Amino acid sequence: MKILTAAMLLLLAGCGQGGSGKAQIDFMWFSDGGEGEVMKDIIEEYEKQHPEVDINLVEVAFKDVKTKLKTMIAGGKPPAMVRINDTYEFADYAIDLTDYVGDQDKFTSQFEDSIKPFYVINDRIIAAPMDITANGMYYNKDLFKKAGVEVPQSPDEIWTWGEFREALSKIKDSGEARYPMVWDFSGHRWSTMMYEYGGQLFSEDLKKAEVNSPEAVKALKEFKAMHEEGLMPDSVWLGGENPNNLFRSGTVAVHLAGNWMMGSYKDITHFDWGVTYLPQEDRRSSVPGGKYVMGMKGTGVEKETAEFIKYLSTKEVNAEYIERSLFLSARKDNKNLSYPLDDKMFEVFTDEFKNTAPEAARDWSYQQVISKNAGDLTTGISKALKGESTPQEALDEVAKIFNETIAQNSEKP
Repeated sequence: MKILTAAMLLLLAGCGQGGSGKAQIDFMWFSDGGEGEVMKDIIEEYEKQHPEVDINLVEVAFKDVKTKLKTMIAGGKPPAMVRINDTYEFADYAIDLTDYVGDQDKFTSQFEDSIKPFYVINDRIIAAPMDITANGMYYNKDLFKKAGVEVPQSPDEIWTWGEFREALSKIKDSGEARYPMVWDFSGHRWSTMMYEYGGQLFSEDLKKAEVNSPEAVKALKEFKAMHEEGLMPDSVWLGGENPNNLFRSGTVAVHLAGNWMMGSYKDITHFDWGVTYLPQEDRRSSVPGGKYVMGMKGTGVEKETAEFIKYLSTKEVNAEYIERSLFLSARKDNKNLSYPLDDKMFEVFTDEFKNTAPEAARDWSYQQVISKNAGDLTTGISKALKGESTPQEALDEVAKIFNETIAQNSEKP
């Protein structure tokens, strides 16, 4: 296995067969935590079993994946495969794995049903799931203990949002925390609260935006109030401060993020941390997502790439990747795994995934709009927090943008 820089990939991509006569598979990769090291080991083992293949892991920052991939596709030299979460935008350039995995229904039945719209598009399997994600709450056990606040230990004890805000207020009043809570700068993560307040981004038939419904507006009003009450700092949503670094400092009581942060937080030793259940309002909900591996057309090594993707998708290899990376498996038969961290934390995130409102999966798999306008939702929330718009005005503007994209898509032949 070779590890290449992104610049080297731009020069070498598309070469297919290297000078050694081996099939050269350039694999564009990003890491949330330590999963890159896990993938290197898996690649090394695969190369031992398949000496005719040479896999080059090309590590890039998550924020650069789409831009670099677009540039390479435009230049006629895409990588052989890529790890990606935004599948729809590149569906037309992806290998149809159906030609290699056999029966489509048999293959897709192995994975969680709610994520199928992300990797089966226009009746083509354009990627294979690697892991699923759910939003949830990390908490600093030391700060909660000092404030005399106990977190829910089971689904029967889950706080309402009002009770949760009371808990954060106690932490604030204790003076032990710099900030009671930080929340990822992301419309995806904010929508967790929206779904729990009964809102949704789109109508059931996906023909109209409903992100400006009374339920969604109420959620945004409450989100803004939490900032105004000093329960969350403005510096994350309005100043670009990194919530991960703030939580790692040990001075923040709660971080609302995704389960993938367990791999990043596993090395924290200067304070005790854990995972607890999200609050609920009208209902419980998280927001599902995941990461996928996609093979690209026009590389000359499509067959070898598809075979490697099949290998990564098997129960045994996926289990190794998931356990060591501290993720949640997309496979239905890899739910009782042995993790090197407290299994309770994985059980909480799994429970959040299972209790997610169906609207969340439907909305965020509507990639024709989401892939283009997800950033507009984040911008709208920020405008409301700044006071540039009321929550109603901000979400009305987002709904207008969503509806314009929906209309444009409906006009396409």
